Amino acid sequence: MSIMTWTYIMVGASFALYLGIAWASRVRDTKGFYVAGGGVPPLANGLATAADWMSAASFISMAGMISFMGFSGATYLMGWTGGYVLLALLLAPYLRKFGKFTVPDFVGDRYYSTTARIVALVCAIFVSLTYVAGQMRGVGIVFSRFLEVDVNTGVVIGMVIVFFYASLGGMKGITWTQVAQYLVLIIAFLVPAVAISMKITGNPLPQLGFGDRIAQGPDAGMYFLQTLDAITTDLGFGPYTKASSGLALLNMVAVTTCLMVGTAGLPHVIIRFYTVPTVRAARLSAFYAILFIAILYTAAPAVGAFARYNMIRSVNGVSYAQAPSWFKNWERTGLIAWVDKNNDGIIQYTKGLAIAGKPQFTGQTGPQGQRLLANKPADGANELFVDNDIMVLANPEIANLPAWVIALVAAGGLAAALSTASGLLLVIASAISHDLYYRVINPKASEKNRLTLGRVMIGLAVLVAGYFGINPPGFVAQVVSLAFGLAASSFFPIIVLGVFWKRATREGAIAGMSCGIGLTLLYIIQVKFLGMQPWLFGLVPEGVGVIGMLLNFTVTAVVSLVTAPPPEAVQELVEHVRIPRGAGAAIDH
Repeated sequence: MSIMTWTYIMVGASFALYLGIAWASRVRDTKGFYVAGGGVPPLANGLATAADWMSAASFISMAGMISFMGFSGATYLMGWTGGYVLLALLLAPYLRKFGKFTVPDFVGDRYYSTTARIVALVCAIFVSLTYVAGQMRGVGIVFSRFLEVDVNTGVVIGMVIVFFYASLGGMKGITWTQVAQYLVLIIAFLVPAVAISMKITGNPLPQLGFGDRIAQGPDAGMYFLQTLDAITTDLGFGPYTKASSGLALLNMVAVTTCLMVGTAGLPHVIIRFYTVPTVRAARLSAFYAILFIAILYTAAPAVGAFARYNMIRSVNGVSYAQAPSWFKNWERTGLIAWVDKNNDGIIQYTKGLAIAGKPQFTGQTGPQGQRLLANKPADGANELFVDNDIMVLANPEIANLPAWVIALVAAGGLAAALSTASGLLLVIASAISHDLYYRVINPKASEKNRLTLGRVMIGLAVLVAGYFGINPPGFVAQVVSLAFGLAASSFFPIIVLGVFWKRATREGAIAGMSCGIGLTLLYIIQVKFLGMQPWLFGLVPEGVGVIGMLLNFTVTAVVSLVTAPPPEAVQELVEHVRIPRGAGAAIDH
């Protein structure tokens, strides 16, 4: 069967599974809608958390960035992994003990302030919308290649699917769907990784295979990473295993730190710890989640390295007429393009840009049959444009694996993007329907009205996320990394201080959150969208959340010390939360 037929089977079967689970898990009360009834087993919550955590950025983009950036691309790997450990060990048990529906719920009650609750829900919406836009873009990319529709149509299909199962089952439906999605995505990631590792090095474990010797071909007998270093150096990129991407050390540290603390403040991950029955179950599910995440994260560097090696070997120095089928398949999506600068018909891949901006095809073909570009060719010898986001998805095709493996990867990419998107949409819906409408505007609202509003908010959030997925401000991982900066500068300081410093006041929290996310957002808009040069220590927008976080800590502490202490009941509550045992009575509200 063809790749297309296998893709329809794999994607259709996985979508039928998700929709079936959502229908079976449909809810009729707010406790089921927001926290899945609070009785999810730790193992299931660990699987769901891992799926929620491993987004399109982890599945599609992370290995692609490592593939192109080499050592420097590990910034994302280190930041996200460290952040999850920080969340699991430092915050999860205490947040579960507090036992609220949402992060703004925690902020509003801990800081005894409606204003603090509103500031927190605005931050949650900002963070979640930025993040979910990246997921929808990932969905569009997968559909565009494997179902041969354009990226925008793919985004719309993803919007319909995720709206159905997120609105029907709420957190309960999302939880059990994410369990299935984890199984799909991890199988889809590991099957080609193992097959490619076996093919190149003869070692079935990709985590060890990319440190082994090459088993066959022109480089047989040589160590894989040494060979890749030599190949990339010859092409002008510098050694693959050394930091040579141009990312300064300060920026690398800032981005890694930002990803780490931003992870610990991501609202869609935090709310997963409210779905288990006890504090012990929260700790246990955190352990399971780390274990399940590690399976993919330890394989990603090998997948990135194998993809880079295979790509260079299969297209560099090859005539366009003899280019492999995967090259022309991806060319149709606009995520790969070739401009014949010297008119020799040969694909030359070296360091530097091939064209100015993203590929814009004219609709005409050149003498070699290539799709002609409207873009101005960039200076330098490089003729090849490759979008980072295709590397994981194209990897099985580049390695000539069977069609069913290629289709399986498509289903895995969709599972990763949709699982995270559904969790984020629930955060947005709950921020408005629960934190704003029920807790602030109409505390006497009925269960039916709150559920209806929650589902309407999911619909609106899907529309906004779809718009940004169609008009993204960057490729997937870059968009997501901005969300981490916003989370780092807004939630992380006030959650840490809220749990560990009973003197933190509502005035301090409001001022800290506003200053932290305000500075971060202003800097991102100036540098990312208005073309301003980085003016704060030369930091890239993805790393400025660290400064926002430090500002938040400082402002919260200073303002807290000069304002009246929190009420005695709040201080006693903070002392109580720091004893990480029990279930947390607040979950029953």
